Amino acid sequence: MKKLKLIVFSIVSLLAVGIFSASANNAQADSLDQPVMTLGTSLTSDQKQGTINALSSQINDSNYKTVTVTGDTLVKYLNPSGSNFNSNSGVWSSALIEPTSSGSGINVSIVNYKGSNNITTITSDQYRNAALTAGISNANIYVTSATPIDGSGALAGIYAAYASTGNSLNQSQVNAAQDEMGVLSGITQANKGTDGYTDQQLNNAVAGMKADLAKQGTNVSKTEITNIVNNNLQQNNLQNIINNNQKTQIINLMVEIRDSGALKNSNFKQQAQKLSSDIQSSAKNIFNKLNTQENRNFAQKIWDNIVSFFKGLFN
Repeated sequence: MKKLKLIVFSIVSLLAVGIFSASANNAQADSLDQPVMTLGTSLTSDQKQGTINALSSQINDSNYKTVTVTGDTLVKYLNPSGSNFNSNSGVWSSALIEPTSSGSGINVSIVNYKGSNNITTITSDQYRNAALTAGISNANIYVTSATPIDGSGALAGIYAAYASTGNSLNQSQVNAAQDEMGVLSGITQANKGTDGYTDQQLNNAVAGMKADLAKQGTNVSKTEITNIVNNNLQQNNLQNIINNNQKTQIINLMVEIRDSGALKNSNFKQQAQKLSSDIQSSAKNIFNKLNTQENRNFAQKIWDNIVSFFKGLFN
């Protein structure tokens, strides 16, 4: 009996250690214990100081770590997703990431450099969606550049920031995040000036898609993904603006996110929902208009008519 009790105790102890270790690893996978500033290696002394001033002014904590982003950093994190950087590639865009409390979500601010916004293409919401896909959660991210640049490489420093603290992000998710920035920025550029289109609508739709993917789980099929994409585009009044080619790009992106392992993170759904809520709150003037009677989608109007018809019969 004593031997049996000893065996049972040993098994329980091993299971407890395993569960504790898994929980600890999961908790550390997307967390930082202090702010980290990333600085492009191509910055001149004056640009470097200007960048430090711009980024450090955004936080109250002067105890931040500094990481230099080089051409090799771009090669390591961005080339696997299709970029063609080399060791001599220039790097100017810089960033600062600050860990925040659980449930606060991902916030991104594009910071002016000496009065100028030099990030020419990527929007703050596109950065937020990409950071979510990469596996980042509960963080404030500040991005700036001393020279005009599209901003597609700014998150490379953030990826390196996590690695510098021993919390490397999943490269498959990083690849999906970089592809996502390319897809979303391309769609926004193609629809610039289009009546009824805003970048906030697209990013809100994409955040909603991710939350719906997380609800379905890792086995969500491509057919289900297609339905999720269509539903969220419709909810954001984009069904008649996003063309078939763009829709295919979004569907393929959602498949890539599913296959990247992002949905295995139990925090992913909550962070996606928080992102969607934050986007809507920051652009109430846009989303309030979408909810007016005049702008409700065609399918909803048909359903309302059907309901009214049967109510009339019973009344």
